Amino acid sequence: MKTNTIAVIGGTGKSGKYLVQNLLDKSYPVKLLLRSPESFTFENPLIEIVKGDARDYDSVEKLIKDCNIVISTLGQPKGEKSIFSDAAENIIKAMNFYGIKRYIVTTGLSVNTPFDNKNEKVKMATDWMYQNYPETTNDKQKEYDLFTESNLDWTLVRLPLIHLTSESFKTETNLEDCKGETISATDLAEFLISQIDDKTFLGKSPFLYNI
Repeated sequence: MKTNTIAVIGGTGKSGKYLVQNLLDKSYPVKLLLRSPESFTFENPLIEIVKGDARDYDSVEKLIKDCNIVISTLGQPKGEKSIFSDAAENIIKAMNFYGIKRYIVTTGLSVNTPFDNKNEKVKMATDWMYQNYPETTNDKQKEYDLFTESNLDWTLVRLPLIHLTSESFKTETNLEDCKGETISATDLAEFLISQIDDKTFLGKSPFLYNI
């Protein structure tokens, strides 16, 4: 039995389901933040459920209590204002309150860092996101800025299109550019879990993709 209890935000989302299953397969105890626990029918003795919303600080604090690591695959709820920086502020505050350092989180290709050398296709995709989804795209950038200003051991994983498959492919990481167009949800889950103990990308935002 692993001693690390993992707090998971976004665990019922498309990629989050793969993450949670992979954590359970590796015998990690998991605490899940769920808006609607009554619609979550999956049962496992390693799962503890906290009802709440990532925008609500008390929910986030309750989730993170007694955990060692926080992993988020949070997606944008339809029809709501952008959630990412609100959630990040609550998570950072709660992690500081409990003295928890390790935070692993996913985001999109549109996030820019000072180290980037994005290829033309990724630059075009970034511009397209800013033109078509300005609120969430700006908010994801704000989320990155909040992490850089925090004292957490964070890793923000930037992703292309997530392919919802149990198949696994060769993956690559790059701090400057995304050279692949998709990432398998299974490979993503494996990578996120590998970052629990891997210090390579502390305070960094790698692109992760299949090649």
